[in-house]
This record gives sequence, structure tokens and C-alpha cells, in this order.
Amino acid sequence: MRKHKGDVSIIVLTVILMIVGLLVMYTIGPTRANFLNATYGSNYSDSYFFLHQLLSVGLALGVFYLFNKIEYQRIVKYAKAALIISLGLCAILAVAQFTNLPIARCELGACRWFSIMGISVQPAEFLKFSIILYLATIFSKYKAEGGELLKNMKFLTRYVLSVGLSLLFVVVIQKDLGSGLPIITIALSILFVSGVSVKSFLLIVLAVLILGVGAIMTSGHRRERLFTYLGFSVNEEEEDGDAYHIENALIAIGTGGLFGVGIGNSVQATGYLPESINDSVFAILGEMFGFVGLVALLFLFAWLLFRVLKVSDYSRDFQNSLIVVGVFAWIMTHLVVNIMSMTGITPLTGITLPLLSYGGTSMMAVAGALGLVYQLSGYTSREVVIDNEREPEKTTVSRFETNNYTYRRRR
Repeated sequence: MRKHKGDVSIIVLTVILMIVGLLVMYTIGPTRANFLNATYGSNYSDSYFFLHQLLSVGLALGVFYLFNKIEYQRIVKYAKAALIISLGLCAILAVAQFTNLPIARCELGACRWFSIMGISVQPAEFLKFSIILYLATIFSKYKAEGGELLKNMKFLTRYVLSVGLSLLFVVVIQKDLGSGLPIITIALSILFVSGVSVKSFLLIVLAVLILGVGAIMTSGHRRERLFTYLGFSVNEEEEDGDAYHIENALIAIGTGGLFGVGIGNSVQATGYLPESINDSVFAILGEMFGFVGLVALLFLFAWLLFRVLKVSDYSRDFQNSLIVVGVFAWIMTHLVVNIMSMTGITPLTGITLPLLSYGGTSMMAVAGALGLVYQLSGYTSREVVIDNEREPEKTTVSRFETNNYTYRRRR
């Protein structure tokens, strides 16, 4: 199929969300720097966090452009290699962690980043992108061969091994359940839309839930977060820390009221709310822009996710559709889990708000995925039904052209 004009709204919404993140970093970055300097004796300048976020945005836009320009067939061709490299980086990080090599950056007992010459890289973010590409290729390959996927041992081996190894490195070794949740959602979402039976899918979901409960109950800090959420704890210090975080996030959102306290007037960003520029940025946005601002932000995310999902709906190629579903599941999981954590609906979980939270690795990975989705939006089509004759005309057209025709989804 010849490529047509892609969905420009994906670019526009991506850039708008990045600008919002830059605005937040510009306003609370100096406060964050002063707090860290006073507390830990560091020497951050007032513009440190804003300039680093600006650099991250520039690199992310470059990655978006790159994944839009490189033909998607070439990208998918190296899906297996990308997954192996991502898992390899996680393995190197694990070795560095256990051997105390300085290239591993550890915080609060967890080593999730490489730190080389002052540059931090989180391999789990690249792993999320690569697992989408790999799962899409194996699902489309074995689906084309016919038969039931879950009865194909070659497919099952590759599916379970790729997802299992990813979760082993991220959840067990790196102790990062927040990054594990998107991987699980991606794997289940692609499985669901591939056409497996509802019974089989529900059994797999049940097995995942059982494993999830096991992962929580066998980990001290996860167990304490769950107990804190339920209202009791066996560890007063852990309970106070988690409760303090959630309480201050709710105070920030509540203080914002309807229209917010205004840009640059955040009190929680002065040191009261932990991770104000990272996981807690949603609460800071609520404080500055209020309920109306948060609704506007959620509208932007909802619009972006809707446009992404439409690309999947009208992709002619099954593999492309699965890739877009994976990207949708990835961003949706981050959005939902982050907001629910910051509003106390679910136990506290450390996870970034896509395109807004401070950090270059996450932003570049998400931007690359959206760049690929934008490219794939140029390979969509629908059947056209002429209003007068009500007969299908088998002409492939852009989903963005109207020509006074009524469209019917191609199945």
C-alpha cells in the first residue's frame, strides 16, 4: 500500500504535552534544586533541571523523527535483535549491581540505571519498546501459519520466555514493579486482540494476578505499601513514608482547587512532596492549575490515546495493528497507574507520567514509539461506501479523506 499523509494530531499532541512538562520544570526546577542543595549538599544551579529537560525534549523529538523516517519494515526486521540488546543491557546492569561496579546507579536499594559520565540511562524503558516490536512479529508470524496460537509450542515458548525474562530483570532483580506493570499490560493487550478465546485469556490473566500477588507479598517494601494502603502496617517507618507521600500528593491536588494557585506558586514543590519532578508531577500540576487544568491535561492524553487507537483500528497489516496496540497499552498503563497512585486510589507505585515527568530515557522511548505510530498512521485504509448506491467501492483511501463518503471499517 502506498503511504499517505499521517495523523498530524499525534505530532501536535506529543509536542504540547512535552511543552507542558517543560513549563512545570521551568517553574519548580529552581525550588527542587535549592531543596536538594540544602538537604544533601549538592550544587545544582537554578536552571539545571529545566535545561536537562529541554535537552531531553530535543533528543526525544529527534528520536520521534527518526522512527517516523526509517521504514517500519526495517525497524520490525530487527525486533528480535532489539529485544536481545535490551535484555543484555538489563543483564549487564544486574552484574554491575551485584559486583558493585560504579556504572550502576542505585537508589533506595534498587539499581535501575546506568550512570556513565553523569548521564543516567534506564534500560527498562528500551525494553518496553522492544518487547512490543518482538511480540508483534511473533504473533503475526504464527497467526499467519494458522491454528490456535496457544496450542503452538514454538509460539508459547517465545512468548513466555520473552515476557518472563523481561519481568525477571525488571521486577525481581531491579525491584521495579512500576516498570513491570506496562510490560504485563502490553503482553496481555497484544494477546487479547490477537483473537485468543475469552476463556484462555481469562485463565492467563488469573495466573498473572496470582504471580502478581506473590511478587508483592514476597517483597518487603511492596508488602508494606499494600498494608499502608489498606490502613495498617507492621513497619511504622515505611508506613509513615508511604502515607506521607500520598497525603502530600492529595494536599497538593486539594490546594489547587478549581483553577490552581498559579504558575510558580507551588508550595509542595519546595520539598514537602517527594519526587515532585518525577512520579509526583501530576499532583504538582493539580496544585498549580487546579481541577480545570487536570481535566484539560487528561483531555490531551485521552485525545492522543484515541488517535493512537484509531491507527490500530484501520491498519491493514495485522503486525502494524499489534504494534500500535502495544504502544497504546504502554502509555495508558503509565497514565492510569500514575494518576491512581497520586490520588490514593491504588497503593503507591513509582511510575512516570509519559512526556511530562523529568527524565530523558522514558521520554525518548515513548517519543520513538509515537514516531513509529505516526509513520504507521500513513498506512491505514477503510472500505468506502457511496451514500447513493450503498455499494462498496474497493478503493484504498486515506482515513483522513472525506469526499462526502460514509466509511465502513475494513475487516
